[in-house]
Amino acid sequence: MSHQYSSLQADNTLGLEICARERIIAETPEAILHAWQEAKRSHHPFILLGEGSNVLFLEDFAGTVVLNRIKGIAIQQQAEAWQLHVGAGENWHALVKFALEKGIAGLENLALIPGMAGSAPIQNIGAYGVEFKDVCEYVDVLNLDSGETLRLHRDDCAFGYRDSIFKHRYQQGYAIVAVGLRLPKSWQPVLSYGDLSRLDPATATPEEVFNAVCQMRQSKLPDPRVTGNVGSFFKNPLISHEQAERLKLTSPTMPYYPQANGEVKLAAGWLIDQCQLKGFRIGGAAVHQQQALVLINAEQATPQDIVELAKAVRMRVGEKFDVWLEPEVRFIGAQGERNAVEAIL
Repeated sequence: MSHQYSSLQADNTLGLEICARERIIAETPEAILHAWQEAKRSHHPFILLGEGSNVLFLEDFAGTVVLNRIKGIAIQQQAEAWQLHVGAGENWHALVKFALEKGIAGLENLALIPGMAGSAPIQNIGAYGVEFKDVCEYVDVLNLDSGETLRLHRDDCAFGYRDSIFKHRYQQGYAIVAVGLRLPKSWQPVLSYGDLSRLDPATATPEEVFNAVCQMRQSKLPDPRVTGNVGSFFKNPLISHEQAERLKLTSPTMPYYPQANGEVKLAAGWLIDQCQLKGFRIGGAAVHQQQALVLINAEQATPQDIVELAKAVRMRVGEKFDVWLEPEVRFIGAQGERNAVEAIL
């Protein structure tokens, strides 16, 4: 490895010892544009990162890693709603707290989701009955070839479960520079999941919901500053109604959530737990003791340890339930993003 390589260990929440040819902190759209043009000129791969809370680097990155640090939160008040224009480099949880402190509710179910505001639309982040698409008004995207900024309204973002147009058509050659949120003043608590169902919808305050969400997440999920992880490693699988009915016969306690399209969403963590995999370890990587959906860097794990562990988990769940898990995490090879499912077949 040549001397100019920069460490990315602090830039990926798994804490893997990975390097990149070049590491650039971008505080403006122009800085991202400049880095992209330089990378193209020298034929180096290019990747834009937020806080690295949803990536698994498979090896050292052969090109330029740009850390999006575009800041700024502007609030506009309308008759019915608050509008927030948020720089892509703002920390998501800090934004949730900031909004609550200003008396703006609607983001509290999404508290403590790691990462930046600009990463939220890519994954269509969601938790406890609320998804990013529910609060999104628009996403501003910089076309790195033309230098123009496009504003995509919510309906143009193709939001799905942990999916969006930013994983497809707008993945290569584009950078999210800002998001626009619309939060109605007529706030209604969403209390459908977990301990939130214990709260009284008539009296629950946004702060109570926020505190309950933080408590639930902290009790189940390890702090990445202490134990390297990327939160939920796998998506909750969607299966047919028929398959769900068959599984209920053999696993009557299985949690399942019917979806509007007739499919059924299962809890990946429950499936993994049923395979007795909590604490299961390969090399320095392990399945978290409290929450089976989280794979952790227990002790100087290599990328290969994490991949082998993910493979083993997917295999065990597949053999037991005939349900095949897909990573929620983005897999990054030396030249750029790789197909995560193919990587763990």
